[in-house]
Amino acid sequence: MKISNRRRMDDSSTHNIWRSYSDMMSGLLLLFILIMAVCLMQAQKNYAEKLAEQAKQLRTQNALEESQNQVGLQQEQLDEQQSKLDAQAATLSTQEKTLAEQASALQELQDALENQRLVLVEKESELDKQNALLKTKEDELEASQIALDEANDLMHEQQVKIDQIIGVKAELIEALDQEFRSNQINVQIDTQTGAILLDSSVLFEFNESELTEIGSQILDTVLPVYCKVLLDSEYADYVAEIIIDGYTDTTGDYVTNLSLSQQRAYAVAEYLLYSMDRFLDAEESAQLMAKLSANGKSMSNPIYDANGNLDNDASRRVEIKFRLTDEEMLSELQKLVSDGQEISAAAQGGNAAAGNAAEQEQPDNGGAAAGGAVENGGAQAVG
Repeated sequence: MKISNRRRMDDSSTHNIWRSYSDMMSGLLLLFILIMAVCLMQAQKNYAEKLAEQAKQLRTQNALEESQNQVGLQQEQLDEQQSKLDAQAATLSTQEKTLAEQASALQELQDALENQRLVLVEKESELDKQNALLKTKEDELEASQIALDEANDLMHEQQVKIDQIIGVKAELIEALDQEFRSNQINVQIDTQTGAILLDSSVLFEFNESELTEIGSQILDTVLPVYCKVLLDSEYADYVAEIIIDGYTDTTGDYVTNLSLSQQRAYAVAEYLLYSMDRFLDAEESAQLMAKLSANGKSMSNPIYDANGNLDNDASRRVEIKFRLTDEEMLSELQKLVSDGQEISAAAQGGNAAAGNAAEQEQPDNGGAAAGGAVENGGAQAVG
């Protein structure tokens, strides 16, 4: 029994020793952990303080660089302003020198003007003498002016006649335009030449010279109006020729196109001559046959579109136009102008003679001297 109790006591003692050892080791481990934690916290604090110090140094360095940049910029501005001041000083010096030169030239000019004043005083008496002579010449000029006015009136009357002759073409073109409008025929008339253009593709089949049915209908509509206006008694004497020109496009050779354009022009002319009795009387028909001509122009004078490109469709055309009696008009114009020039020359000759007489009486030397002195003084002032 005692032995059993002793064993229990020994076992309990052994257990307590290990338990104490375990507690001691746990305490040491906890202490080690605490020490490590304190060391880590201290290291983290030191690292944060070091980072803050580095950031502060970086800000200080950036501020220092910015200050240096501003100082450099200000120095550049000061240098630029100094350069401007130097340039202004040089300009001011030049201006002062120029003002001094101008002041000297102005003084010389004033002296010259004073001399001229004395000369002008002397000339006043001479001018008084000339006034009496000029009064006599004015009477002569007045008589010449009356003759010139009469000549101008005659020239004006002749100019009206010339304008009437020149305006015949414009009136004839306007009459054609109004007649087509009144008949509700849509035809575009060239305002410069009075020509009308007919599309060959409508009048003829391709590469043919025989009129189509539609082409004949168009000619039946256009030709009577055109010819009736040209052969009207108001314009017939001014119309020297009624012309039908045929044109082709630029494809093919010239000779072939010339033949085709001639045949087409002749076809239109032939149709006009065979149908003229329906809208012209005998006298008008005789005038038409005397003035009508038909020509082939081949591929000459092609038409271009608004962009400057060749328009072959528009180039294939038949053009009907007229020519006025230029020779008769020019002869009459030359006669009218010659008569007016003779009258105007006679009147101007009288004025020129009176003016020359007055000029011969003028004292040239004094006036020339005065003008020269003033001119020289002005040149010096400007210089």
